[in-house]
Amino acid sequence: MLCQECEKKPATLHFTKIVNGEKTEFHICESCARERGEGIPGTANGFSIHSLLSGLLDFEQSGGGVNGIGAKQAQQLRCDNCGLTYTQFSKMGRFGCSNCYAQFGSKLDPILKRVHGNTTHVGKIPKRAGVKIQVKREIEELRRDLQTRIEQEDFENAAKVRDRIRELERDSADAEERHG
Repeated sequence: MLCQECEKKPATLHFTKIVNGEKTEFHICESCARERGEGIPGTANGFSIHSLLSGLLDFEQSGGGVNGIGAKQAQQLRCDNCGLTYTQFSKMGRFGCSNCYAQFGSKLDPILKRVHGNTTHVGKIPKRAGVKIQVKREIEELRRDLQTRIEQEDFENAAKVRDRIRELERDSADAEERHG
């Protein structure tokens, strides 16, 4: 395939851009990419996963912190086990040990929520086992809702949620007996 810009050299870079939901693909040679100012992977101005991660890890420092932790305090966070600092982690993009996740967790949750939309993995549910898993998730969600309603002293609706939880648990137990 030839470069879509100069139509002389072979296209070695293939870009897909999505802007406002509109997808555009173009195939260009390295020299045309440099002229356009496109980031070329593996070069000084190129895109890397590390730079993406570093940007995400750094995003709240300009905003004054996350979860009550200021930027200065965040920079001073240090893993009790391996001694890795949050600043070192944000530059490397890798943990020093398994304890780092727990140590830096308060900083990571907002990043994960921003990137993935949630901090809990939900994944896909297999169709055959799906009903059981979906009921379990619904019960967990209802329990959180029940707790919120109790805290808000909305006892009438809390009782309705409690009854729905009992109904789902009873139906689940009955299904388990039939299949089990």
